Amino acid sequence: MNSKILDGRKLGEKLNKELKEKIKQVVKKIGIKPTLATILVGKDPSSKIYINIKQRMCQEVGIESIILELDENISKDDLLQEIDKLNNEPSVHGILLQLPLPEKLLNYTGVFLEKISPLKDVDGLNPFNKGRLFDYDEELAPCTPKGIIALLKHYNIEISGKNAVIINRSNLVGKPLIFMLLKRNATPTVCHTSTRNIDRYIKNADLLIVAVRKPKFITKERIKEGVIIIDVGTNRIEGKLCGDVDFDDVLDKCGAISPSPGGVGPLTVHFLLQNTFNAYKKQLNITEI
Repeated sequence: MNSKILDGRKLGEKLNKELKEKIKQVVKKIGIKPTLATILVGKDPSSKIYINIKQRMCQEVGIESIILELDENISKDDLLQEIDKLNNEPSVHGILLQLPLPEKLLNYTGVFLEKISPLKDVDGLNPFNKGRLFDYDEELAPCTPKGIIALLKHYNIEISGKNAVIINRSNLVGKPLIFMLLKRNATPTVCHTSTRNIDRYIKNADLLIVAVRKPKFITKERIKEGVIIIDVGTNRIEGKLCGDVDFDDVLDKCGAISPSPGGVGPLTVHFLLQNTFNAYKKQLNITEI
């Protein structure tokens, strides 16, 4: 593989093997398996695909996976009750609310995420865990940004002092990345739909992280020589998955690039598993072997 390509799939496999061994040792010692409960409201096909992948990976590393499938017409109060049941169930160590929710419940997403116990919040979206990230505590931080940082670290890409441009301001990617990059002494800039003259920021980036769901949004004309590109985008064109970056176009000009698929995605899943293990250890007061 081209040395410029940041292979998240290969790194994810390595990290999953290491995590599997850690889980095996702890479970052998205390006899309790870490357990992740995923709440799926409705029958969104994409959500079902993601959940099946997560369930398969849980089984692979030794995490028990529970899927709670709820009717799309469930009321706000009933969904809150279901979350509370999982909060109070000692055998459940991690809770994941699959997003997006059906349109009827969409406006209450923040209410549901706040209801999830901070100790079991493996997505890192409870306000308490968001606040911890503000103080650079990444124990239960969102999984995709953790994957991005792990990918850069694995390939010995220096973050300190870099102009890091993030084209995304979501709770899952852009916002948490600000604090993770600041912690590592980068200078982050966040661009979004109202950013004026966005090309000026893109051209100045030493590190460019893109998650806009627009295929071929980044081309070689827009970047400077040697930029490190992390493509978080997921798009489908003629049945094939692709990212937000015109991969073939930029490859010769950039310093390194994560492909999509095969870049950040496998690491997002890994850190969901890692966050579940972190939550499990904290709840059971386990000092890792």
